[in-house]
Amino acid sequence: MPVITLTSDIGMQDFMPGAIKGQLLQANSQFNIVDITHLLSPFNYPQAAYVCRNAIKNFPEGSFHLILVNIFDERPEHLLLAKHNGHYIACADNGLITMILEEVPQKVVALPLEKSQQKNTLFCTSVFAEAFNKIQAGKKLEEIGDASVSIRVKNPLRPLLGNNWIEGQIIFIDNFENVIVNISKEEFEEQRKGRSFHIVFKRDEKIDKISETYADVSEGEKLALFNSAGYLEIAINKGNAAGLFGLQGFSEKQQQVQQYNHTLIYQTVKVYFE
Repeated sequence: MPVITLTSDIGMQDFMPGAIKGQLLQANSQFNIVDITHLLSPFNYPQAAYVCRNAIKNFPEGSFHLILVNIFDERPEHLLLAKHNGHYIACADNGLITMILEEVPQKVVALPLEKSQQKNTLFCTSVFAEAFNKIQAGKKLEEIGDASVSIRVKNPLRPLLGNNWIEGQIIFIDNFENVIVNISKEEFEEQRKGRSFHIVFKRDEKIDKISETYADVSEGEKLALFNSAGYLEIAINKGNAAGLFGLQGFSEKQQQVQQYNHTLIYQTVKVYFE
């Protein structure tokens, strides 16, 4: 049974997540549909990229990954289906795919949309489902779409680097209000070069060691660790780090609002090495 993961920013308030699954099952009742999440923040590409990237890599090769995030950023003339490291990724041509993969996909085709059809989410789902069926039937990617397509590219959100520091942006806040920063363990150690460090967030909050688990500190104490995806995480043992410290997910728009209103909203975390 082909595995299809489903990720969106649609939410869970109405019929749409169920209707999407219904469309997929109408196309092939053997599809094994797995929800990643439907609660991504609208228009938040760094968050979507983080969630999709770290979920996809845990599925077996040959899986299909349907990503319905900001699919109507522009009036679509086509959709994208890519194959990368054995996985098939379906999404709009809005730049998100290069943020997820952190590179251009190894293979990608444009799936045409009939001009006479109303361009809505369920119609787009049916186009993807038809493409998945063709792949399952043995067709190659190049046989079901236009391989000459020039896709939109958005660069992944990268930390800023200095000789004695690295500054990352908050890309995700989980259900416990733990804060995930776009600094990987590899980037941290490469920049650290064996030096001591202190992690600074907000104006007067610092952490000078990396923990292995939340239980390494007393209840209510702050800590930093590298999470299961390998990214730097700021947390409080049995507490809410984001709420307590006034930390929010990175957004250029929010930064502009902050500057205009002179509000204190912290969206970055800086590590100093010495």
